[in-house]
Amino acid sequence: AAQPTTAKRMPMSTLPRQEWWPWALIALGVAALYVPSFYVLLRGLWSTDQQAHGPIVLALSIWLAQRRWGEVMRMPAAPMPALGWPLLLVSLVLHMLGRSQDILLFEIGSLIPVLIAVLLIMKGPQAIRPMAFAFFLMLFMIPLPGVVVDTLTHPMKMGVSVVAEHVLHAIGYPMGRNGVMLQIGQYQLLVADACAGLNTLFALEAMGLVYLNVVQHESLGRKIALALLIVPISFAANVIRVMVLCLITYHFGDEAGQGFLHGFAGIVLFVAAIFMMVAADSM
Repeated sequence: AAQPTTAKRMPMSTLPRQEWWPWALIALGVAALYVPSFYVLLRGLWSTDQQAHGPIVLALSIWLAQRRWGEVMRMPAAPMPALGWPLLLVSLVLHMLGRSQDILLFEIGSLIPVLIAVLLIMKGPQAIRPMAFAFFLMLFMIPLPGVVVDTLTHPMKMGVSVVAEHVLHAIGYPMGRNGVMLQIGQYQLLVADACAGLNTLFALEAMGLVYLNVVQHESLGRKIALALLIVPISFAANVIRVMVLCLITYHFGDEAGQGFLHGFAGIVLFVAAIFMMVAADSM
């Protein structure tokens, strides 16, 4: 007699062949489209300080998607090809346009509607809900146009510079500021985009949203409050990072500030953000 299956997950290997091979072909097709794009990003933009969060967000999105994949596979199929195929066609045109014209917003951004279209064609709209958070998180890995980043980054850098100057001056350090250029003792430090820019905010916002997804609070108000608090937490963490760099440079010299300890300050940024996020959640 056949034994009933009670497992929560349904690995691909346990599915009948007629069920898994279409998904295997789809995975190969998506990989053929986007692996070259991700490889170029890894060798270029994602290797810079400003966009280093990209591969982390991609890996987290894949991890979150595979956690809910068994739920999608157990759903009865109710395909909606009338919506899925047009969406897939438009998404592929966007990808080709972005790839040929080097528009990363289109090239990478088209991945999300491609995946949604595949689910609509294969399973139906009910399959999108378990994947919704993973798709939403993918938005944070899409490189934005430089003009947008520069426009939004400058006031953020200015705010971080002002707060860092006032705090360090208040505790007795010889601090001065000219725009986003900080003067501490005989050293000058430029607050760069990587220290207080929009991309850092995106990285911390993505990390905070993953935290919310993992802890799974039942209260919607608590989730909304924490999601909104991630923005000031990101700002405060950036201030701490800039202050740490100023203090390292002041006490150990410019070489220490620009060398290994500069990377250490980046770790301080994320540790401080995680600590403040957990503290805010606890309160």
